[in-house]
Amino acid sequence: MGKLGSSVYNRLVIIIPYVWLLLFFLAPFFIVFRISLSSTAIAMPPYDPAFSFADSWADTWEKIASFSFDNYHYLIDDPLYFNAYLSSVIIAGISTLLTLLIAYPVAYGMANAPRSIRPTLLMLVILPFWTSFLIRVYAWIAILKPEGLLNQLLLSLNIIDSPLIILNTNIAVYIGIVYSYLPFMVLPLYSSLEKMDGTLIEAAQDLGCPPITAFWRVTFPLSLPGVVAGCMLVFIPAVGEFVIPDLLGGSQTLMIGKTLWNEFNSNRDWPVSSAVATILLLILVIPIVFFQNVQAKADEQGK
Repeated sequence: MGKLGSSVYNRLVIIIPYVWLLLFFLAPFFIVFRISLSSTAIAMPPYDPAFSFADSWADTWEKIASFSFDNYHYLIDDPLYFNAYLSSVIIAGISTLLTLLIAYPVAYGMANAPRSIRPTLLMLVILPFWTSFLIRVYAWIAILKPEGLLNQLLLSLNIIDSPLIILNTNIAVYIGIVYSYLPFMVLPLYSSLEKMDGTLIEAAQDLGCPPITAFWRVTFPLSLPGVVAGCMLVFIPAVGEFVIPDLLGGSQTLMIGKTLWNEFNSNRDWPVSSAVATILLLILVIPIVFFQNVQAKADEQGK
């Protein structure tokens, strides 16, 4: 009876994640993909479904055989979408790198702080989550605008002669993304660094390894799982970010999230916007697969 109960438990542990993915990933993706194969129509919702579950099997198969990928061809023909994808990847990549450069020293300091204050430091990292994301982004408007707090401070210190134009530029977008997603980078880095055996650094220094060399040869390689996890947690949502570029970026800031919003709400072209979302999801699958491969190799090396 014990073995039977253990077997049932092991199966449930495996099945539950698959059920979760089926309900909240595959099913929504299938709905979006179905809309992307449809054509626009003056209706509510504004598209003519490629097929419907109310159709008979014969009608369904007939519609499946006549699927049209015109919406995907349209994305290829119009350079706007390619430029939006490329710009989103570049902005997300630069923001991820900046976030890593800021978060690593923070996480390193937290991991080497006395154990008694680590919970307090950890709470300070996640403290921004207690405030609405939208309010925090709006706060940066008050900070970065020409008459905002940052320019007033720099002017009062005579560092600048005239206000800096930061708001409505890509720089403001970088600042907003780095600030908003910094905890997502700090937490996995801290988790990796906090578990590291400090005697390895002592052994490297005893063997004549300078501190900087010991860091690059011992500390950083051991923290790579946290680096990769943090980069994925920042890069993936940053690619499809909409709120930050819409509020802090200017009209020249081109990201796929804004393009998707315009197609869906302004142009009311649900099939094209669904095609945009489908391709975006496929693009994001690439770093996810890369992360899984890195994790698998790390697990194998750990064994």
